[in-house]
Amino acid sequence: MKMLSRIFQLLLVACLVTSSVWAANDPFVGKWKVNPSKSKLNDELKVEVAGANRYAFTFGPGQVDTVVADGSDQPALEGTTLSVTVNGPNSWEVVRKMKGRMLIRAHWTLSEDGKTLNDAFTQYLPDGTTLFSQPLPDGSTLFLPYVYERTAGNSGFPGTWDSESAKATAGIELQIQPYESDGLSLKRSDEEMVKRIKLDGNDYPDLDRNGADKGTAYSGRRVNERSLEVTEKLKGKITGTRQIELSTDLKTLTVTERLVGQSRPKSILVFDRE
Repeated sequence: MKMLSRIFQLLLVACLVTSSVWAANDPFVGKWKVNPSKSKLNDELKVEVAGANRYAFTFGPGQVDTVVADGSDQPALEGTTLSVTVNGPNSWEVVRKMKGRMLIRAHWTLSEDGKTLNDAFTQYLPDGTTLFSQPLPDGSTLFLPYVYERTAGNSGFPGTWDSESAKATAGIELQIQPYESDGLSLKRSDEEMVKRIKLDGNDYPDLDRNGADKGTAYSGRRVNERSLEVTEKLKGKITGTRQIELSTDLKTLTVTERLVGQSRPKSILVFDRE
């Protein structure tokens, strides 16, 4: 029995050593900096008629708001309100609030030929917001002018709209470190939360900073030695995937995010190893 016990202990130590060596030599581990010139962002918006002066807005998988376009604040996603004001056949104003506080204001303008939608988008940042670890003044806003091209629909605002006008922000860094025996933790410099992913193919809840379950879950797996796949779910349904791939020289990392129901990748971020 003592001999079997010693053999078991030796095997356990060997497994732990092997896991530690694998983690230390994992080619994904390191510090990466985004290359804006090689990266691409896509935003897709769907607008559908849902009744008399009533419209359904799809911002992503499971993210649908249906409101009457009469300018009033109406219940919307995640405890917010949404209002749509029709200023003319080619001009809408879309406003989202949380408990009366402005979150976004967007002025939509349709081109004369109905093929282009210009979105003057303003985001109202919460007090205490930091960017690249630097605090921003209270009351700060972020203005982003988007240009969408029609990919479905014939006239007016209803249809499917895709935009590649947004650009990846220069200076974003991604820190990847080992997590447990065969997992990875990913921390972006423009995000507060660290994503810790076990690469065993099982679902794990995505918790907020207070440890509460947000209803989303992640699973990760190694496709091969230079490719990872992360699947995101909302209430058990797949909403998107991320492909994380290394170049053959291990100097470039490409993260491709795809959302269910969208033909184009939401983002393709290319990082260079620092």
